[in-house]
Amino acid sequence: MAISRARSRSFSRSRTLCRATIVGTATAAMLLFARPASAHITVTPGSVPAGSAAVLTLHVPNEEVHASTIKVDVQIPTIHPIARLLVEPVPGWSISVRTITLAKPITTDDGTFNQAVSEVIWSGGRIRPGQFQDFTISADPMPTGISQLAFKAIQTYSSGDIVRWIDLPQPGQPAPDHPAPMVALTTATAPAGAIRASAPPAASGTDGFSRALALAGLLVALLAGLLALTAVRQARRLTPGIRAPAGTTPAMDRVGTASEQASDRLLAGAKGAARRDQAPAGTKPANGSKGTARRDQVPASTKAAGRRPQPRRRG
Repeated sequence: MAISRARSRSFSRSRTLCRATIVGTATAAMLLFARPASAHITVTPGSVPAGSAAVLTLHVPNEEVHASTIKVDVQIPTIHPIARLLVEPVPGWSISVRTITLAKPITTDDGTFNQAVSEVIWSGGRIRPGQFQDFTISADPMPTGISQLAFKAIQTYSSGDIVRWIDLPQPGQPAPDHPAPMVALTTATAPAGAIRASAPPAASGTDGFSRALALAGLLVALLAGLLALTAVRQARRLTPGIRAPAGTTPAMDRVGTASEQASDRLLAGAKGAARRDQAPAGTKPANGSKGTARRDQVPASTKAAGRRPQPRRRG
């Protein structure tokens, strides 16, 4: 019996280990085959308001196993050019910026621009296998009149391989193998200045409501404290042996005493007023009536003692 149980346990453990091995192998295979799809060059944020200034970051991973990325070439759209494009320095990388002369100058709040950046090249650095590098640019303003903007990129490896991330998605077609980094351009719902101008009144209204609530809470707390102190003092007066709560202090006792004295004065004034209403002025009893009352109140024994005995007549 014991042998059969041991065999059953061993078989169960073996089956569990087999299942775990199968699951682990399948997961590793999925990660291995999914890696190239997640190794695309992407740009963040994925959407920005059209006509606004934006800071864009190009995320460049290395998808090769035995080679490093040594050059990244990003093409800036010129059909819808960006008036001012600035590049953030990256330690260990050299930056080369190419410009073109525009057939139609761009006029913005900062002036008129006859040239625009058409290409930015980062070189001299190294993105090793299993690593990535971010490259940041500033665009001001983003183009208007279009729904998206493509930043085509070319990635060069130390092995001589070149990967071109330049394919654009087509409606009704599968996603391309080497898609270009895309930024969606949205329509702003309200100017930024209008939003900033409308923000202070809302903040002030909220602030005033919060202050009113705080003041009301403070008043309620004060009233509750006075009522509690009055109750404690009344209990101590009715029961001399009771002790004050641990949290009470001499100052609190003085406050409770003052509240009690005020309430006692109010009660005394009310009682005096009630007595005056019950006994109107000018109804004092006369002196004669007082004497009559006093004579009426003399005990009967005293009256009997004042009488002289009468002599009895003999027949």
